Amino acid sequence: MGNLDKKEQIDKKVEELNDKKEDSRSQEEILVSQLCDGMEAYEHHKKKVFLSALTAGLEIGFSYLLIVILVNFLSDKFSEESIFYITAFAYPVGFIIVVLGKSILFTEQTSLLTLPVLHKKRTFWELLQLWAIVISGNLLGGIVMTFLVVLIGVNLGITSYESSAIIAKHVFKGSYLTIFFSAIMAGWLMALLSWLLSSSEEFISKIIIIYIITFIVGFAGFHHSIVGNIEVFAGLIFTKSISFVEYLIFLPTALFGNAIGGVFFVALLRYRSFAANA
Repeated sequence: MGNLDKKEQIDKKVEELNDKKEDSRSQEEILVSQLCDGMEAYEHHKKKVFLSALTAGLEIGFSYLLIVILVNFLSDKFSEESIFYITAFAYPVGFIIVVLGKSILFTEQTSLLTLPVLHKKRTFWELLQLWAIVISGNLLGGIVMTFLVVLIGVNLGITSYESSAIIAKHVFKGSYLTIFFSAIMAGWLMALLSWLLSSSEEFISKIIIIYIITFIVGFAGFHHSIVGNIEVFAGLIFTKSISFVEYLIFLPTALFGNAIGGVFFVALLRYRSFAANA
């Protein structure tokens, strides 16, 4: 009975805060906005969700395009370590396109889609189904973009197979355990990105937020599963730097790490904090 009363109190606060319109949002108002956006995502037709996720997978490939161009251009001018710090400045471009275009990216939507489950408006099975649709769309779009970027880039002379190999090997730096915990950090930051965007209404502010958060991911070398899919898949298909087994192990490792980072550090902790104060 106590749990039911608590649930009714939270629902009431959600309704009150959702009706409240202010330029400056409190933490509770941000969470309610995230919760409402998350519940809305479940209402979309699955085909629409998949196409939006596919679009995000294609658009995020523009980050890879700029990275591989820079690696190709700078490989004989700087050390490999220095090059990847430089490419971090170009890393956010694909994310800016995806987020402002409102395409569905797995890492940005991870915590968003989890909130309705924590609030018991949706089931865990529904969450897994939606995640599967989003991930498959993101990965397929990324694979298509891999072929477009590498093949067109090589023929235009702006990229090379060697550059793709350098990037793929750089992504595989460290053990799988390192990749896993690195992916948790990336998932945490990407979920935090979604949270921060809900607190901002201005277009320029949103661009700055997206740039700062994704720059941190790129500069630190944290593993983002969707961008990493493109980087590693290019190494698998066009070079000998990545084996098929390595690709098959890398992908779920990065996806699982991203999911944990988004769910635990943002969705779960912030929702529990909100529920405790309701």
